[in-house]
Amino acid sequence: MLYSVDSTNNEVKRRAEAGAGQGLLVIGEQQTAGRGRRGRAWESPKGDGIFMSLLLKPDIAPGHASMLTLAMGMAVRDALDALGVPDVQIKWPNDIICSGKKVCGILTEMSAQVDYINYIVVGVGINVHNRDFPAEVEHMATSVFLQTGKQICRAQLAAECMLRFEQYYKVFLQTEDMSGLLDIYQSHLVNCGRQVRVLDLKKEFTGVARGINADGELLVETEDGLRSVSAGEVSVRGVYGYV
Repeated sequence: MLYSVDSTNNEVKRRAEAGAGQGLLVIGEQQTAGRGRRGRAWESPKGDGIFMSLLLKPDIAPGHASMLTLAMGMAVRDALDALGVPDVQIKWPNDIICSGKKVCGILTEMSAQVDYINYIVVGVGINVHNRDFPAEVEHMATSVFLQTGKQICRAQLAAECMLRFEQYYKVFLQTEDMSGLLDIYQSHLVNCGRQVRVLDLKKEFTGVARGINADGELLVETEDGLRSVSAGEVSVRGVYGYV
């Protein structure tokens, strides 16, 4: 446990480069430069959230690493549900949603060769005790406290997340894809059956999300047929809002 760190992902990467082994978990009381996907800032005030990163060194193809984001999402969802947080769902690929608002984001980063993974860092940020948010995100962000009115033990929540991730990680490694986890993931996928906008730097299209495939890609039904969308390429939004 570190009192303050630029980002827990950065700290784990530094320790991995220095020879740290798989299973290292770094938790920060606050982050001074927390970030999400595509370099977006992640608010990390002292004492309000869980900011943690896990070091993994799986013997899998580099192209399969992004699916660990989905496995961690399942673990966080289960942990929040077990501690009494209502209406917890997964928003593909890397957000956990409570009552239509984001309570957790996951950032997975990798150091790899062409055909070999040096290490993977899975970072998790959970809004726990937050009572308010900056104006630019208050319409889409929530916290465990705002959903339950209760102060929960952050250490217990972090432990619950890791316990569940370990179980899902073992299943994932058996096939190196989402085939063994597909039904569970689909049952909690908030996007499924909804109209979505798929955004990347070059284009945008809309369609109806139909779940994921064994490779962890989102399946979107469009006028031109069923399209598979890779998590690393895009952002997904609801047609009329965040979800």
